Amino acid sequence: MNAPQDTAAPKPAKSGPPVPLIVIGALLLIGGIGLGGRMWWRSQHLVETDNAFVAGRLHPVATRVAGVVTEMHMQDNAVVKAGDVLLRLDPADATVQIERLKAQIAQADAAIATTAAQIAQAKAQAAVANSQVAQAESVLARTELEAKRSQALFGAELRATSKQELDAALAARDVARADLAARKASADAAKEAVVAAESARQSAAAQKGATLAQLKDAQNQLGYVELRASSDGRIGKRTVEVGQRVQPGQQLAAIVEPETWIVANFKETQLARMKPGQKVHVKVDAFPGQDLLAHVDSFAPASGASFALLPPDNATGNFTKIVQRVPVKVVFEPESLQRLGEAATRIVPGLSVQVEVEL
Repeated sequence: MNAPQDTAAPKPAKSGPPVPLIVIGALLLIGGIGLGGRMWWRSQHLVETDNAFVAGRLHPVATRVAGVVTEMHMQDNAVVKAGDVLLRLDPADATVQIERLKAQIAQADAAIATTAAQIAQAKAQAAVANSQVAQAESVLARTELEAKRSQALFGAELRATSKQELDAALAARDVARADLAARKASADAAKEAVVAAESARQSAAAQKGATLAQLKDAQNQLGYVELRASSDGRIGKRTVEVGQRVQPGQQLAAIVEPETWIVANFKETQLARMKPGQKVHVKVDAFPGQDLLAHVDSFAPASGASFALLPPDNATGNFTKIVQRVPVKVVFEPESLQRLGEAATRIVPGLSVQVEVEL
């Protein structure tokens, strides 16, 4: 006998995707919704930018006078205090200048004394000339009377005087007149001599005043041969050595103050809800994984483009609208920096950072 055959029909296969794909799709959907929700929440509560840098105060170190460096007291990256001596220049040039000006002042004093004597002499001569004028005036008055009397006597019928005596009286009168004119001219010359001597004295006094001012400036320059630190900080970018000759205004180094802050350049479309005092999260590229706290301090009075060396001219015909950026000052919270300890000193100007502002 043949064995009985199984005549049962096969079970139909299930339709639709497998369960693992459904689970994966659901997870992706949930993740997408979560990611979208997070992005929406951040867009409503945070503004961020990576166009931000650490800033600080950098004081240039430069001399006011020219000279040769004889002493060097500043070292690369060293800490200095305000008033510390950084370097000294050779004081020989300033010392020679001071001695030369002192000699000029002595010459001016001698000139003033000479003009004072000249003034006294001119005044004495003027007094003598004035007395001579008075004497000549009296002589002229006497000769004029004698001339008038001689004319009267000669014109009378009796002819009480001779023609010769009349001529002599008239001649004496003319001589007295000429002498008086000469005496007055001498008196005027004496007065002019007094004025000239006074002018010479004033000129010498003015020259002395100018030389005294130059002497004070030279003494100040002698004090400038010692260059001191203008503030607390650290030395950077030192470019001078002992024996080098420097010029006034030449930058020799820089002092970087320990205080730092952040300049974050936000887009103009991000500023509507920002205001001073808002909390800021800072990530410094030099310290990955460290979330530092800060706050918004202030906003720049103009966009970064306005402070550029060549600001854009939007009145030209090829204008293209570009979203402008406005510098915002962000200040670190002291407690946040204290958590870094000694490493906080390595947050120096120029480092790149990322900032997030809580609106």
